[in-house]
Amino acid sequence: MTYIDLTTTPTDLQIYLSKKKWLLAEEDVIHIEKPGEGNMNVVLRVKTNQRSFILKQSRPFVQKYQQLEAPIARIVTEYSFYSTITNTTFATYFPKILAFDETEYLLMQEDLGQCEDMSYLYNNSSFEVEQMITLTQILQNIHQTKPTFDYPENNALKLLNHQHIFILPFLEQNGFELDDIQLGLQRVANPFKKDSNLKAVIASIGNKYLQTGNVLLHGDYYPGSWMIAQQQLFVIDPEFSFMGFAEFDIGVMIAHSIMITMEENISTTIFNAYTASLNHKLTLQIAGIEIMRRIIGLAQLPLTRTLEEKTYLLQIAKKMIL
Repeated sequence: MTYIDLTTTPTDLQIYLSKKKWLLAEEDVIHIEKPGEGNMNVVLRVKTNQRSFILKQSRPFVQKYQQLEAPIARIVTEYSFYSTITNTTFATYFPKILAFDETEYLLMQEDLGQCEDMSYLYNNSSFEVEQMITLTQILQNIHQTKPTFDYPENNALKLLNHQHIFILPFLEQNGFELDDIQLGLQRVANPFKKDSNLKAVIASIGNKYLQTGNVLLHGDYYPGSWMIAQQQLFVIDPEFSFMGFAEFDIGVMIAHSIMITMEENISTTIFNAYTASLNHKLTLQIAGIEIMRRIIGLAQLPLTRTLEEKTYLLQIAKKMIL
């Protein structure tokens, strides 16, 4: 297997891609760059004399946290997701797939151009209702799309995600020092880590997450997976996708909407925009767990909040879970 990254020269990459027959006639690789901050995979923007495109390759670890092992086949799930939605009416919200090599865990996809993910929402404390409704409708379309093949179970990545969502944030000793993130956060987190009733409910929902369901999920539906370019919305990074229950995706979306706006009732807008059947209680429980794990877990957000604000969010989350 050949690994590619920013140390790969344009000449070597051209030879590599030419052997795969992925380049156009008389196409020359001119420049390689990093298109943005990726978490899970190596992501490169390749500029040629004719176009630009994105190459994405998975590794047996998390690219941003290389001490964390991760299943390398996750990119097969990502390809499967894109293949499932490619001929749908809402496919324009996703990058087009240009080529895929399962043996090299390498995906070639359309370059969306100069766009940014929507993590900026965490700093401006606002979320345009029109954008929120569109993203909810995209999600409902995903959930109503049925794969025509045996969809990857993605169990290895689900197990990793399960640990970071439902288990590790709630351990009193997990090797993660919250005061390194924000002084006093460990003290704020301790009562929630010691609440046995809360942890029992979270564990029960975690078991549900591990089961195979009948709804196609994106699996990581939050601002880091939403892109915007000239007011056009795109959704990327479905490597956490699996067949599960719709409430998981919607709950995650609600959680991040609350953390952005500090408005608990923002869930009403999303529930109204999602017209298919949902278990609202389960959805809000997922939202509460996601809020907690993002504040007291390893997967931190660029969220500028005071300790008082984080305490308020944790209290909202606990109420939602119980």
